[in-house]
Amino acid sequence: MMRKIWLNRWFSVAYHYVNLIRDNEDGEAFEFYGTHPNIDHVSLSACDVKETEPQVKGEEYIQFCLDFCRRHGIDLLIPRLHMELIARNIDRFAEVGTRVMVCSDLELLENMMNKEKFYRSLEGRGVVEIPAYRVVRTAEEFAQAYRELTEAGERVCFKPTESEGGMGFRILKQEAGDPLKELYGWVSLETTYEETFRILSSVERFDDLMVMELLEGDEYSIDCLADAAGNLLAAVPRRKSEGRVYDLEYSEELLALSRRIAENCRIPYAFNVQVKYNKGVPKLLEINPRMSGGLYITCLSGVNFPYLAVKAAFGEPCEVPEPEFGIKASYVEQAVRLDRIRSETEISGI
Repeated sequence: MMRKIWLNRWFSVAYHYVNLIRDNEDGEAFEFYGTHPNIDHVSLSACDVKETEPQVKGEEYIQFCLDFCRRHGIDLLIPRLHMELIARNIDRFAEVGTRVMVCSDLELLENMMNKEKFYRSLEGRGVVEIPAYRVVRTAEEFAQAYRELTEAGERVCFKPTESEGGMGFRILKQEAGDPLKELYGWVSLETTYEETFRILSSVERFDDLMVMELLEGDEYSIDCLADAAGNLLAAVPRRKSEGRVYDLEYSEELLALSRRIAENCRIPYAFNVQVKYNKGVPKLLEINPRMSGGLYITCLSGVNFPYLAVKAAFGEPCEVPEPEFGIKASYVEQAVRLDRIRSETEISGI
């Protein structure tokens, strides 16, 4: 029996996830459904059926999801958008016969989506080192946080407490550069304290910003696989090197860190731990309770993370091969045709 999997409003890398699941080592057959507000989004090109997703929120979005699952007989939903909202309504999906590949521990999921809450939940537990940080909401609090961190000998950066990837991340450079030279140069993540303070001072309060020590060593994404109970099955550290180059490295320190996180947090299925070294110590950046953007690179280790996560979500045992380490990898753009899959309109014959 061919099972149906739906991915809602994913990033473009979902193209790789779908193909990794489809080309699984067991020969299991799946039919893939994809939705996105942009019907030409490249993530949909790997799916068998695509549909335009409405840009709605809250209960209206849940109703859309439930209706989609009923209409298509979806067996498994792999959400990216509105994970918390969907997790809070997971019983309603079960009622229509749809499993959801999401962390159902609502407190844990909420914490992981907010860096301040997650850092506080892990502080003092001996799980992972947390960078020095302050959460600020006014220009005066920002100035105080900057002063305290610089006086402690740290370079400083900041990021919104709720954001994905590098959105809102800035490094505070210690000296102003030549504005004209910078205008003709590459766009930079660096800005000055003075300019940031000026902008923040233009409002009475702003959304939470985390001001923290700048971690200046190697950065690692550790892709992790766990069963439905959060028992760790595999972990592969992926080091960001120069440009587009990544190294899949064996590191007992980072593998032990992954085991501690898994034992303490019990995150199911596929998740990603991001750490960066500073002064020889790996410190936590964030944990993403979903498949990471670079997971398809990590799968060069011989572990098919997306497919095995799907098996875990269906409650099936997973035979996980020993990952291969010592791999240097990169990626290239690939041309993809967007006119070879069926839309909902074509299926219905309208």
